[in-house]
Order: sequence, then structure tokens, then C-alpha cells
Amino acid sequence: MSTPNQAHILVIDDEPDLRTLYELTLLREGYRVEAAADLAQARVQLQERRFDAVITDMRLPDGLGLELLREMVSQQRPERCVVITAHGSAENAVEALKAGAFDYLTKPVDLKQFRSVVASAIQTPAGSSLPVGSDRAKPGHDLAVPVPRAASPGDGSPTLQRLVGESTVMQAVKARIVKVAGSMAPVLIQGESGTGKELVARAVHDCSHRVAGPFVAVNCGAIPENLLEAEFFGARKGAYTGSAQDRQGYFQAAKGGTLFLDEIGDLPLAMQSKLLRAIQERVVRPLGSAQEDTVDVRVVSATHKDLGAAVASGHFRQDLYYRLNVIEIQVPALRDRREDLPVLCQDLLGRICRESGLPVPDLSAQALARLQAHPFNGNVRELENMLHRAVALGENNDLHMAIPTIEQVVTVPDNLQDFLDGQERGILTKVLQETGFNRTAAAAKLGISLRQMRYRIARLEIVTPNSDDSPDEPQ
Repeated sequence: MSTPNQAHILVIDDEPDLRTLYELTLLREGYRVEAAADLAQARVQLQERRFDAVITDMRLPDGLGLELLREMVSQQRPERCVVITAHGSAENAVEALKAGAFDYLTKPVDLKQFRSVVASAIQTPAGSSLPVGSDRAKPGHDLAVPVPRAASPGDGSPTLQRLVGESTVMQAVKARIVKVAGSMAPVLIQGESGTGKELVARAVHDCSHRVAGPFVAVNCGAIPENLLEAEFFGARKGAYTGSAQDRQGYFQAAKGGTLFLDEIGDLPLAMQSKLLRAIQERVVRPLGSAQEDTVDVRVVSATHKDLGAAVASGHFRQDLYYRLNVIEIQVPALRDRREDLPVLCQDLLGRICRESGLPVPDLSAQALARLQAHPFNGNVRELENMLHRAVALGENNDLHMAIPTIEQVVTVPDNLQDFLDGQERGILTKVLQETGFNRTAAAAKLGISLRQMRYRIARLEIVTPNSDDSPDEPQ
């Protein structure tokens, strides 16, 4: 493995002044540097030797840096490639990331950011992760990832191991996680509620070169709209009423690591535009500050909504959607991987019983048959809740009778809307009571926005001790 001081870097740029600036910056960092003015010179250099990283301008006299990137991917070369694009050319940056670039920089290049990106690119051994565009990452293949030891789908990082299941669809998810972990490309994780999207996001982080950095998870739907900017970007003392000291935002807290934006589809449009700028420019301005902070984070987002439909209806910005959806990971519903139920049940039962200090009960054929017949609209989260109840209610170490049959679960009401309203009213009332009637906390627990919570309380005529002007819930 090359240490940073031994790293060998190829710089490709047709402007002599910029090329010299990049060379001098890298030489001062202790790297060995070669230079090329166009694609032809770069190809000669690449034929003669291997490098730890390649930095190329997008537009060159004899073609695009993207052409070289695609050639390197097709040749399965180990070098990580950083592409420099013109200011404002977001489409080029996204295209480069999709083609397999480790990261991108925009002109005029900030030298501090330049040094940081290069350091990240050479942080792990060349070849320790596969380019995003490579087709070598297939389920069942051994894949090396930038974690303390080699990992293959289903093995390696502890978080990856927690993604239980060896069905074809789950092997594909694990392989994709390992495949995409080695770049800085934004990842959009899509799947129904309860499928384990945050666990997938953590696995992407744990399999990446950013594993030593923080993993900051944010539920976008649980933050009051008037606090979004301060929560995301930070605030200076006195920036708003009640701010008695400087506060760090999520972007600053995730420096050097991964920022996970859960339920990204719940962000208001005004905040979407500010988030887009932060991701594209990699700077944020805290509330009340005249200075911008450079941020070094990888953004992973998740949603159970159809963002494509939200874009079409005007509820989600198209430019932000394409920026977030550089790489997509689709998490399957539990009903689409029922063959994983036995091993999932054993894993969940083991965890449930360890936490409660109880012996792990047997999962009989009858109990498993009942579970196999269940629709599981709430996915793995529903399965976990059902097993929790079964462990608590089961007798003589047998879960069979404590697991409801499909007939017990699915009833035919006389009036469907009244039945659904009653079910929803009961759930909301229970969660409100558990949270001391704090609507913000209740909304977060249910995975909905505060606005949705207020609407449901009003529609279902749920009586709460707090008014809408309650001090614990800023407007």
C-alpha cells in the first residue's frame, strides 16, 4: 500500500498555468506528479505506468476527460479518477460520477478542497474498490472494499452483515453497496417503509473510505420548517431568537463522513433549492454568518415515495432529483424475498431475546407457515414487531399460537373508511400518549412530517392537551 507521501498522481489539463498550479500544490504535499496536456499524452503515460490517482479536466483539446475515464473503467484500471468541470456544469459532474469518477471539482478550483479530494482518492490502496461503472461486481464474487479486511456480499463490515438474507435480490443489494462505496457519488436509496433503508445507508458508509468519519442521520420530515436551515447549515449566536451560542449544522457535523438524509421527499421546495446549492458547491452559509463553510461530506438519501412522480407534479425539484439520484439502490419489500424469512426470524429473535434476557424460542414449522402467509405491508419492521409480541405472549417456548393467522389479521369491515379511520386514530393516540403529546416527537416516531401529523389530528378529531401554539413545537 502506498503511503500519501509515495503516491503517484497524473494531472491532465491543457492550460499551462493551471497545470503548474496543480502540480506545485501536489508536490508541496509530498506526492510524485506527472503531467499531460491532452488525452494523447495522458494515454501514453497510462500505458507506461500505473498511478494512485488521475486528475483530469473535462474539456481537453483532443476530446473529453470523460472519454479517458470510460476507457480506464473498461480496462479495469485501479486508479481513482477526479474530474474537473466548469463552474455551473452540474450535468457534467453527474455524468462523470455515473461513469465511474471517484469525485469531481468545479472551476475555479478551491485548493483546500483540491487537496482534500486528492487525499481521499489515495487514502486506500489502488484497486481496493471497484469503479461505479464496472460490471465486475456481481453477487457471489469476492469484492475488495476499503475496510480493514476484504469483504464480499454478505461479509465484511458489521453493518453489511446485519443485512440478513441470501435471496437473489438481497445478494444484489449487498453487491451494489460494495460496488458503489468506493466513490463520492451521491446515493439514493428507495424502498417501502420498514425495509431497512437506513441500514443500507450505514453499510454504504461502513464499506467506504469514510468509515472512520461520522455517520449523521437526519429525518427530513421531523424538522419544523422554520428550523430547517439552521439545522442543516448551522447558525451563529444571535442569528434568531433564542440562539445563545453558535450551533453546528448537520453538514458540519458530518465533515469527513456521510450525511444520510432520510425521507428526503418531505423537504419543502424552498429548502430543496438550498440543499441543491450545498451539494453542488460544497459550501454552506450558517445563519447569521457572512462567511461560507467548505463541507466535505458524502450525501446518501432515502425515500419511500416515488420522487419521479413528485418531480412530475412539481413537488420535488428535478435538478435536485438528478443530483441525488446519481446511484440508486432499490431495497426490496419483504414479500419479494420470503425465502429470507427463516434466517431473518432467527436473527431478529436472537436480538430480541438478548435485549430482554429471555431464552430464544423455537420457530416451529407451524409458526413459520403463519409468517409466510402474512402480507407484511410493514416489511421487516412489522416482522420485528410481530416477533416482539410473540415472544412476550408465547407460552412454553412456542411462538405458534402467539402469531396471528392471516384470517385474524385481515378482517372485512362493514365500512372501510370508518374502520381505517379508527385504526389510524388508535395508532396516533397511542404514539401521542407515549411522547407526552409532543406532536413533533410523535411525527418523527411515525415517520411523517409535523404538517401531516397536525392534519391527521384535525381530520380525526383527536383531542390533545396541547394547542397548535404549544412552545415545544415551533411554527
